[in-house]
Amino acid sequence: MNTASRLARLILLALALMLPATHAAAQDYLPPVPEGRDPGLWDLMNRAIDQMYEASPDGIGPLLNDESRNDQLGDGSAAAIEKQNRQTRALLEELQSLDRSGFSDADHLAADLLIYQWTQNQRLAKFKDWQMPVNSIGGPQVWLPQMGDSVPLNTRKHYQDYLTKLKRVPIAVGDAIDNMRLGISDGRVPPRVVVEPAVDQAMAQAAPEFREDPTKSPFYGPFLDLDQDDPLAIEAREIIAQRIIPVYQELAVFLNNEYLPACRETVGAAQSVDGIEAYSAMITSHTTLPEYDANEVHQIGLDEVKRIKSEMMGVIARSDWSGNDKSWASSDAKFNAFTEYVRTDPRFYYDFPGDLLDAYKVICKTIDPELTKLFGTLPRLTYGVRPLPGLSAESAPTAYYYPGSLNTGRPGYFVANLTKLDQRPKTEMMALTLHEAVPGHHLQIALAQEIENQHPIRKTMGFTGFVEGWALYAEKLGLEMGEGAFGLYEDPYSDFGRLNMEMWRAMRLVVDTGMHSKGWSRERAVEYMQKNSALALHNIEAEIDRYIGWPGQATGYKMGEIEILKIRRDAESQLGDAFDLRAFHDELLGDGALPLPVLREKMSRWIETQRP
Repeated sequence: MNTASRLARLILLALALMLPATHAAAQDYLPPVPEGRDPGLWDLMNRAIDQMYEASPDGIGPLLNDESRNDQLGDGSAAAIEKQNRQTRALLEELQSLDRSGFSDADHLAADLLIYQWTQNQRLAKFKDWQMPVNSIGGPQVWLPQMGDSVPLNTRKHYQDYLTKLKRVPIAVGDAIDNMRLGISDGRVPPRVVVEPAVDQAMAQAAPEFREDPTKSPFYGPFLDLDQDDPLAIEAREIIAQRIIPVYQELAVFLNNEYLPACRETVGAAQSVDGIEAYSAMITSHTTLPEYDANEVHQIGLDEVKRIKSEMMGVIARSDWSGNDKSWASSDAKFNAFTEYVRTDPRFYYDFPGDLLDAYKVICKTIDPELTKLFGTLPRLTYGVRPLPGLSAESAPTAYYYPGSLNTGRPGYFVANLTKLDQRPKTEMMALTLHEAVPGHHLQIALAQEIENQHPIRKTMGFTGFVEGWALYAEKLGLEMGEGAFGLYEDPYSDFGRLNMEMWRAMRLVVDTGMHSKGWSRERAVEYMQKNSALALHNIEAEIDRYIGWPGQATGYKMGEIEILKIRRDAESQLGDAFDLRAFHDELLGDGALPLPVLREKMSRWIETQRP
């Protein structure tokens, strides 16, 4: 860091420290001990979530129904992260030493989950992923410009709090730069290919048009609702022009001139400074299935790809595609011709972003009334559909879910990517909506938030194998809703889209383990996904780059779905006519996200209670 940058950072830090930090007393937001719960365990969980609140005000405040830290941004400095790790180790040791003889079932489950999660966190902590905070889908250039979409804006105090958060943005960006420099020093850097898009993303926040007119910056969004002569709006424009734009320009220059030259040309986690040990830990963390190693996950992926491709050929035969009337040299030749047809024929794409967004809204309204067929309990929290912000859309996935909060009055959102319309086929829209909205992420996450008499720390737990496994399972539930031969999938093309999405998750097992443990190149991974699916090339490349930048995470989806399907088959087989699908789903989701071995044991106990 040059002397001028260091001096500027110190000045900003001093200004931030002068900002008011009036937090509520602990008793104002930490929940009291409910009847029947162990006081010692409850106190420990209170202390744990208070520490989490300090580290992540935006994420924890809504869970505690508290706004006393709405003006804060989490401390992402190396010192703060190391402090959090020490605190977690101390809490884990204390939890393991508690006398559990008087624990209720709820206490035992809470303690077991915390021990599981904190043990995993400690296992991963030594690999210091915080030294690599920037890639094409994450980092301060992606998430901070969107924070105005997730803060309450119902009172003047809310606007004042958001203004204070803007003042802290340069500190957060500076912490990320400092952490990356520490990573360079330790030899812990990401592959170059996943950092290159971040340069343009950072520069986009320092665009000349924002300098000329700060009201166009995404950071200014909340203030568009105020009188533009309001002192808060005036100050917001000054902060954006004088502090935020310069620090993003600094970030872009750092990434381009200092970070990219230090990044790896290799793509596999096994080729990084932490090696295969780190990748193995990541697979276990995301799948929550320690019995599987990278080789076994790879083989499961190959088997699933073969099975799904066979089903896809059956759906192709039921379509009106003219190629069904031709002779083909092989099934692969026929498959490739059909996928090229789906990729390129205009009938499968929208011409205008607004039409794509409206179609997603219609699909959501089509699904909603069908939910009562499969669930006895539905969430109170509503959800909406909105476009993905343009700043990250070019390199972002097709869609994602943004959680809401009943406490703050913020709905959940299914966020759709409206760029590159020729890469967003209609055939995949139903499956994508079932996954991201209902009965996928929104239904599962909202229900978990609304569980009563449960410590809020449980609502922070999001095990990938469960959460993403459920969402992939939810795509298949579309076959059990609606009235047509394909359920909610209106024709063979839509059902092919469902299978194409499932194929996508099966291929993830192959290419993620291929790149990170078997030395596959990025090009080989792209070629494999092109050969075995109808996914558009842009989506394939964006996905491959996500797997490169987030090792192991992509394995949680299919491994989780396989486990949930196995649990359902076991329940159906053992209960026969006594099997109630609505009750099964309510029980499956009733305790929030769980590690899959814990879910397996829980559902086995439930099956015993359901026997006639």
